[in-house]
Amino acid sequence: MDQPVPSNSSCVPPVPVCSSQSEMLSPLYMEAYCQSLEQPASFWGDLAEQLIDWDQPWEKVLDDSNSPFTKWYVGGKLNACYNAIDRHVLADKGSKVALIHDSPTTNTVRHVTYNELYDKVSRLAGGLRRLGVQKGDRVVIYMPLIPEAIIAMLATARLGAVHSVVFGGFAASELCTRIEHAEPKVIIAANCGVEPHKIIYYLDILHEAVAMSRWKPLKNIIYRRSNILMSDLDETWDVAWENALDTPVDCVPVDANDPLYILYTSGTTDKPKGIQRPIGGHLVTLMYTMNTIYGIQQDDVWWNASDLGWVVGHSYICYGPLLYGATSVMYEGKPDRTPDPGQYFRIIDQHKVSAIFSVPTAFRVIRRVDPEVTHGRKYSLKSLRAIFIAGEHCDLETMKWMRNIFKVPVLNQWWQTETGSAITATCVGFAQNLQTPPFTTGLPFCGYDIYVLDKNGHEAKTNELGRIVVKLPLPPGNMATLYRSDELFRKTYFQRFPGYYDTMDAGYKDENGYIYVTARDDDVINVAGHRISTSSLEDAILRHPDVADAAVFGVPEPTKGQIPLCLYVTKANVSKPAAKMSVELINIIREVIGPIAAFKLAAQVQSLPRTRSGKCSPTDQLYQPVRCLTIGPGYRFLPAQAKRCAKRWQIWPQTNTSPYRLRSRIRRCSSTSSVRCASWVTPWPLPIRSCDQP
Repeated sequence: MDQPVPSNSSCVPPVPVCSSQSEMLSPLYMEAYCQSLEQPASFWGDLAEQLIDWDQPWEKVLDDSNSPFTKWYVGGKLNACYNAIDRHVLADKGSKVALIHDSPTTNTVRHVTYNELYDKVSRLAGGLRRLGVQKGDRVVIYMPLIPEAIIAMLATARLGAVHSVVFGGFAASELCTRIEHAEPKVIIAANCGVEPHKIIYYLDILHEAVAMSRWKPLKNIIYRRSNILMSDLDETWDVAWENALDTPVDCVPVDANDPLYILYTSGTTDKPKGIQRPIGGHLVTLMYTMNTIYGIQQDDVWWNASDLGWVVGHSYICYGPLLYGATSVMYEGKPDRTPDPGQYFRIIDQHKVSAIFSVPTAFRVIRRVDPEVTHGRKYSLKSLRAIFIAGEHCDLETMKWMRNIFKVPVLNQWWQTETGSAITATCVGFAQNLQTPPFTTGLPFCGYDIYVLDKNGHEAKTNELGRIVVKLPLPPGNMATLYRSDELFRKTYFQRFPGYYDTMDAGYKDENGYIYVTARDDDVINVAGHRISTSSLEDAILRHPDVADAAVFGVPEPTKGQIPLCLYVTKANVSKPAAKMSVELINIIREVIGPIAAFKLAAQVQSLPRTRSGKCSPTDQLYQPVRCLTIGPGYRFLPAQAKRCAKRWQIWPQTNTSPYRLRSRIRRCSSTSSVRCASWVTPWPLPIRSCDQP
C-alpha cells in the first residue's frame, strides 16, 4: 500500500467555492479548527487549564515521540470523579440535580443530587477499597440503566481503578469473555433488569458467566432492585450493595495517561477489542464538547437516550454532563412500548429537556408506530433546542419527519468507540449553520485532520468515495491503545496507512469540507446502533450440530438500519426441516450473543462461496443478490441479474417463481406480521415491518 499523499500537509480548513456558501463556515469554527491543527499544544493546553481541575500540572502538553502511542498532558495528575462530583459540591452546587432516572418500566422517577452522588460514590469507593481494590485494578460493571451504574463507575474512578462496563443485553458467554480478558478484582452488578413484559435475571447470568470463566473475582457486589425482584445471594461470592457501602474515601490522583476505563467493542474477529481510554485528554475533550458541539449550559437538562454499555453512554450520560455540572436524564424504557410512543415527548416536557442525543432507530420506531404523533401532541416541546443523532445512518425521510415534528435542528455527527467523541459534527457552540446538506455528518471537529483516500492510498477527489483516515497525531481523548494488545492496536488502525488513523469507514468530502460517511469497510454490522461482529454470529451458528458452514451479513431493515441474515449449509444426510433449523439457530444466537443481535433471518443453501484462504466474501457474491430479493427494488442488481448471481453460488431458493413475482410476494409478506413466508419458497425468513420491535 502506497503512503498517503495529501494535497497539503498544513492546516487546510474547508473553504467554500462561492461567497453564497460562506455562511456555512463560522469564523469561530475556522479559528479554533486551524489552531487545533497548527498549534495543538497551545490549543489543547489552554483548554485543559480552563476546563479541568488538576492535582499536579503537566510537564508537556503533547508527546508524540512514540507515534501512534501519543500522550497528552504528560506528568499531569487528576481524578475523574473529583472533576465530575467533588468540585461541584465544593462550589456549593451540591443541591443541584445531577441525574434524573425516568423508568416507565417500573413507574418511577428519581432525582439524584450532586450531594447524594458524592455521599454514595465516596462510600462505595470505601467498600471497594475494603475489598482490596486499588489504583490500576479493574472492576467489571454489569447493570441496567440505573443511577447505581453511574455510582459504580465513579466509585471505581475515585480509587484510580479502571472500570469496564458490560452492556446488560449480553449473554453469559459474552460476559465471560470480558471477565477473562479484563481480570476484574470485583464485579458490580444488579440482580435484574426490566424489559417490556419481562424481567432479565442479571444475577443468574453473572453467576453462569463467573462459573464458566477461568478468572474469578474476589467478590460480586449486588444491587438488588427490591421493587422488582428480591434475589437470594451466594454467600461465597456475593456482597449486598448496602453492605458494601463503607467509610467515605478521598479521590486518588492518577496520571493523565492512565486508563479511565476499558470498553469492549466488536471487531473483525470473534474476540472483542478492549478500548483503553486515557483520563486526562478524555475529560478535557468531553468538557469542551458539551458547550462547543451541543450548546449545553450548566442549568440545562441534557438527555442522551443511549445505554451506559456503549461509548456514548460513558461519554454523554455519565462523564460529559457531570463534568460540566449539568443535569443528565437516564431513561429506562423504549421509544414506543413503555407504554406508548409518546414517551420521548413526555420526557422532554416533564423534565424540560434542552437537547437530545440518540440513534435514528429510536425515531424510526416512533414514526413507524405513530407517524401523526397522536400520543405525543399533548406534550410541550418548548424547552427543546436541538436533536443530535449518531451511531448509524439516518435516512432522509426520517430526518425530515423529525424536523417537522420536533421543530428544532436535527444534527448528524460521526464518531467511533475508539475516538470517544465526535470526529465530525455541526457545532452549536461555534454558531455554525444548522441547515446542513442532506446526509452529511458535519465538518471535522477540532484536532481531526481528515482525508479521504483512494484504493492506492492517494487523496481522493472532491465527492469521490474512498477510505476515511485521520492524520496523526489524534486529538486528546482518543484511545491510548487496546488493552493488553499494543501490537494489535498498531496493526489494526495504523499499519495500512502509515502516519494516519484508519477509521475503516468509507465516505467522501464535498467542496465545502463536509464529510459524508456511507459505509463500514469491515464485517461489523450495525443493528439499531449496536455494532456486532458477523464472525461472532457465525461462530455461534456453527455450534449447531447439524450446521456445516455459515455466513452472516447485514441486510437493510427500515427500523433498525441493519439486521443479520444467515445463510447456512447443513451436514450431509440432515433431514430436519429448514423452518425448525431456523428456530434452533435463533435460540442459539439469543443464548450466546443475546437479544440485541435481533437475529431472525436464516436460510438454508446448498453451498457458500469461499476464497482460497477459506473466507466467505458476502459483499459482492452474496450480499447484493440476497438484499435485492429480501428487501425490494431500488438496488444496483436487477432481479434477473440477482438470480444469475445467486444461481452461480447455489443460493437461489428451490422455486420456479419469476424474480419479479417473487420479489412482489416477498414485499407483501414482509408487510405482515408473519415471521416466515409461505411454502412457495423453501423457508425463506423475511424482515417483519409491522411488528418487529427494537
